[in-house]
Amino acid sequence: MIQANYECDLHTHTTRSDGADTPEEVIRRAAGLGVKVLALTDHDIVPKDGYTDEHGRLGSLTEYAASLGITLLLGTEISCDTEVEDVHIICLGCDWKDAWFEGLEDEVAVSRVEGYKKLMERLREDGMEMSWEEVLFNSGQPIEERHVLKKMIFELMAQKGYANSWGEAKMLVKNTKRYQIKRRKPDPKNVIREVHRTGGIAILAHPFLISDQVVKDGRTMDRKSYIDELVEVGLDGIEACYTYDKTSYDGSLTKEEVEAYIRENYEEKVKIMSGGSDYHGDQKKGVPNPREIGECGITETYFNLIKEGANWISNSCLD
Repeated sequence: MIQANYECDLHTHTTRSDGADTPEEVIRRAAGLGVKVLALTDHDIVPKDGYTDEHGRLGSLTEYAASLGITLLLGTEISCDTEVEDVHIICLGCDWKDAWFEGLEDEVAVSRVEGYKKLMERLREDGMEMSWEEVLFNSGQPIEERHVLKKMIFELMAQKGYANSWGEAKMLVKNTKRYQIKRRKPDPKNVIREVHRTGGIAILAHPFLISDQVVKDGRTMDRKSYIDELVEVGLDGIEACYTYDKTSYDGSLTKEEVEAYIRENYEEKVKIMSGGSDYHGDQKKGVPNPREIGECGITETYFNLIKEGANWISNSCLD
C-alpha cells in the first residue's frame, strides 16, 4: 500500500452501514497506510465499540486500533433535512447512551424502508428489473432491512447495467422528479442542538454535494445561505478536504478549489476545518479508482491543535 495523503481521516464507513469492510478491516487498512487518527462514521446508527473477532472473542475496537498505533474516534453520519438532499452531519464525541440517538436510529430505519421501497417500485415500473431482496443481498454483504441505504440501490442499478456507475445512478435518481421520493429526515438544526446537548460536536460533511440552489420551507436559497443558517445555530465544523472527484459531485470546481472556498468562507466561523475520504471499501465491489483511507483528511499537526481541551475526542467511544 502507498502512504496515505493525510494522517487523520475523519469520515469512513464499514459494514455497520454501507461499507464493504468490517470495522476491524478498516482499522487494519488504515494502519497499513500510516493513518494515525481514524473516525468510523457509519450512517444513522448508534456507534458501538464492541466487536467479535474471527475467533469469536469479544473485544474493543478502540483498544484494537490503539494496538496498531491508531487513535480511533467512533461517530455517526446523520442524513438530515427532508427537503434538501445530501445534508449530512457527522457527529463525534456524543453521549451515545442518550435515548435520543436510539430513538433517531429507529425512526430513520422506518422512514428509509418506506421511502426506498417506493423508489424501487417506480424504478421497476420504468423497466429496471431489480428486487428488494437483491438490494438486501448488497453485493454479497447481506444486511438487515433496517440498515438499507440508498447507495445500495444505486450500486445495484450500476450492476444491472442501468447506469455506468453508482454515482451516475445517483444523479439519474436525483434529477428525475418521479424518483424524488422524500423520506422523513431529522432537521439538521435540531441535530446540531441534540449533539451539543449530549456533549459532542457536529460537522457538515461534503458541503458541495448540496445543490447550489435549494428549496427550503417554500423559499429558494443558495447553498451558502443554507450553510450559513447551520453555522448560526452552532455548527462546529465543515468538511473542507473531501474526495469530490470520486463521488456524484457534478459541479465545475476541483476538490482543491472547493477546499479553498470552504476555508476562505468558514475558517473563522467554525471551530474545525475537517476532512475525510468517505471510504466505503468500494474496491471490493469492483468500483474503478475507489476512494482510499487518508486520501483526504486533515494533518496530524492540525488534529493536535484542535484536540487541546476538546472533550469530544476523549468522549468519542464508549461501551
